Amino acid sequence: MIAPVIVRTMIARPAGLTRAVPALYSLALAAIVLGPLLGPGYLLLRDAVSTPRSYLTDSALGLTDAAARAVPQDAAIAALTSVIDGGLVVKAILLSALWLAGWGAARMVAALLPTAGLGPQLLASTVLLWNPYVAERLLQGHWSLLTGYAALPWTVLAALRLRRSAAPLSPRSWCPLGLTLAAAGLTPTGALLATVLAAVLLALPGGAGARWSRLAVGAALAAAASAPWLTATALSGAGAQGSDPAGVAAFAARAEPGLGTLGSLAGLDGIWNSTAVPATRTGIFALVGTAVLLAVVACGLPALWRRRGNPVIAALAVVAAAAVLLPALAATGWGLTAGEWAATRVPGAGLLRDAQKWVALAAPFYALAAAAGAGALARIGGRVFGHDPRGRDSDGRPATAGRNRSAVAAAVGIVAVLVSLPDLAWGVGGALRPVHYPASWERVASQLPAADEGGDVAVLPSGMFRLFPYSGDTPVLDPAPRMLPEDVLQTGELIVAHGTVEGEGSRARDVERLLLAGGDADGLARLGVRWVLVEHSTPGPLGQSRRTLDQLDEAHADEELSLYRVAGSVEVTAADPARRAAAVAAHLLWAALLTGSALGLLAQRARGNRGRGRADQA
Repeated sequence: MIAPVIVRTMIARPAGLTRAVPALYSLALAAIVLGPLLGPGYLLLRDAVSTPRSYLTDSALGLTDAAARAVPQDAAIAALTSVIDGGLVVKAILLSALWLAGWGAARMVAALLPTAGLGPQLLASTVLLWNPYVAERLLQGHWSLLTGYAALPWTVLAALRLRRSAAPLSPRSWCPLGLTLAAAGLTPTGALLATVLAAVLLALPGGAGARWSRLAVGAALAAAASAPWLTATALSGAGAQGSDPAGVAAFAARAEPGLGTLGSLAGLDGIWNSTAVPATRTGIFALVGTAVLLAVVACGLPALWRRRGNPVIAALAVVAAAAVLLPALAATGWGLTAGEWAATRVPGAGLLRDAQKWVALAAPFYALAAAAGAGALARIGGRVFGHDPRGRDSDGRPATAGRNRSAVAAAVGIVAVLVSLPDLAWGVGGALRPVHYPASWERVASQLPAADEGGDVAVLPSGMFRLFPYSGDTPVLDPAPRMLPEDVLQTGELIVAHGTVEGEGSRARDVERLLLAGGDADGLARLGVRWVLVEHSTPGPLGQSRRTLDQLDEAHADEELSLYRVAGSVEVTAADPARRAAAVAAHLLWAALLTGSALGLLAQRARGNRGRGRADQA
């Protein structure tokens, strides 16, 4: 039933809708993936936390002693949620990311394979959007990482424009790359993904302008896009502390059933968390699904090999191979040893420890190969059935059969990719569903700014993850740091299958130990704690904390939450005004790059439309 509909859509279409169909198709696929999450409520799943309102705390700016992993994401959400509900903001960003990922793949195919029709473009959209990488990152709660993933095909297009420009300093040339790098820069990992891809493509020989000039433009744009997390890391010093070497093995790529680590990564699979995978990837069907995806990709390799003279296509192939092979090597014994050495001695190396996330760099080439494969299969079919593969029937007359065969081949590929991962649909098998917070959170949040006192918030039970009755049976990141208008101390400690991975910094750990040991209130004050929040509806260690709580003033209490105040003076631990101003300036630079590039592209589009209108009138 699915294939005939797809074929009819690709063959019997008005010419004016050709460019619109990939965008509409990708939007429909994105809506099918997110499904129930698009209803009222908030995203709360593993690492993903959306709240009605977030605040521009030191944590949101990356100025605490923890690594700056969520900048400028948290600051941007804080700014947007001052006027828009946070649930809507996060869902809009996520839906846009998936939509743009699929649409960007189609546009990339149209640019690099100009003879490819609509069918191959839609197949490329399907491969980039409907795969295990997307499913597993959604289940892990890495919604903001998917903005960096979505930016990759658009980064290819932007780099192409800059390569073809003899004036790289012209806004017409650099605005597309500025926009894609800034969008990817919502997280540090996204910024690195897009920067690596852009750097490789801009460094290739050829192009209209000098290589050094376009590289200089790319470097300046990448620096602006990464300014928030680079500045936060430099100001806080968290990156120089090193990270727990235990995290290297804990977050290494993992082999799926029936597949080795290399096979899993080649199938865009293999996330470290075995519980954050779709049900169909937990058994032998993982082998089947990987074989289907790789078969669709492999069909296009001969066609791309014939185009190896195109440096961009060749570079995408090399990047894809490296994106699969290097994480696989990192999961070997000597790879883990090298990673542990780097984690403790190389500043910022902890950012690399989740090795499977870098396999995203293979996705653009996979999409391109799948599109080329549809055309190759169509040509094979044409030769088998007596048609000229160049698009003419055996009697020499122009024919539409070539387009029809390409559409059929693409439709078969689309159905195969969709069926190979059926539970990506409807919220990854229903796992992505909105939650509704109890009113207690809003009441507690309103207490803190009303008090207008300095000092941070400590939370009980200890630990970063929670099991609330309203969040289901999957551990979720504590929403308190994003729900409350004061900095909430978190140790960064992660409980994984084979032990514990410690976070950066020590103050939060000291506060946690004091509470569990039942220490005195003066100790909390010396550590900069003004408030202690107790979350009653989640299990977790409380230790002897009741002895400490009895020394504090109770500010709020209900069945969900209790809030306690530390009386007297509290040691100030907030970032000084100079550091905060520098961090805010870096975030504003990123925002200026994002909005300025977008406005520049809109202005270019408007001028182009006016020019075409005058030409039509003439």
